Amino acid sequence: MTKPILEVRDLSVAFGGLRAVSHVSFTAERNRITTVIGPNGAGKSTLFNLITGAVRPHSGQVLIDGVDRTGESPNRLLLAGLSRSFQITNLFFELPVFENLRLAAQIREPSWRFFLPPGRSPGAIAEVERLLERFGLADKANDNAGELSHGEQRRLEIAVALACRPKLLLLDEPTQGMGHADTEATAELVRSLASDVTIVLIEHDIGLVMDLSDRVIVMHQGEKLAEGAPEVVRADPAVQTAYFGTA
Repeated sequence: MTKPILEVRDLSVAFGGLRAVSHVSFTAERNRITTVIGPNGAGKSTLFNLITGAVRPHSGQVLIDGVDRTGESPNRLLLAGLSRSFQITNLFFELPVFENLRLAAQIREPSWRFFLPPGRSPGAIAEVERLLERFGLADKANDNAGELSHGEQRRLEIAVALACRPKLLLLDEPTQGMGHADTEATAELVRSLASDVTIVLIEHDIGLVMDLSDRVIVMHQGEKLAEGAPEVVRADPAVQTAYFGTA
């Protein structure tokens, strides 16, 4: 049996008297899509922050490929193969699309190349060109990121997260604020990425979650309420009460 690429073991953190995440455990299988859902305030983004090093847990462990990475800094986790996008679009809006991607892609270049002109980083440039084509942004390469539509910015942010060639990608509400067409296109894009990278995402669109996910984790008031295949989770009476508002 293949070892999970991500293992979250009994992860907890509290802010003052509020236990934001309480003893949460789950695994993410390689090249599968695992989705975390739950009502607002359930602790989903805090869980992501714990996994990605933005917040240090008070207890528990985060393992990537069997190596304990608990509490490591985001840059060290990036080098270990973990990348993420954010709920709020996080780009260099005054820089061209190409430069947003090139800056991210350079993390995999030897450190001495940072002192060379951009044109002397052929590996990074090749990766940027590949991502521009895959994400349908080739014709926007010279446009500033701030000039893109909301859907294009969200796609660019996923492309930036992939530019360092991670093996584990965490996406925090990648379709937030999108119209139906952009949501469908982004869902197809995420589905296609799973052949190259393991994906863990937070998503509110239940129809998309049930169609896209291999496994679903349900959080409620900081705890894991349920876990399983989409159809099993959706039929769970406790999930229907907590998340859908009906038993």
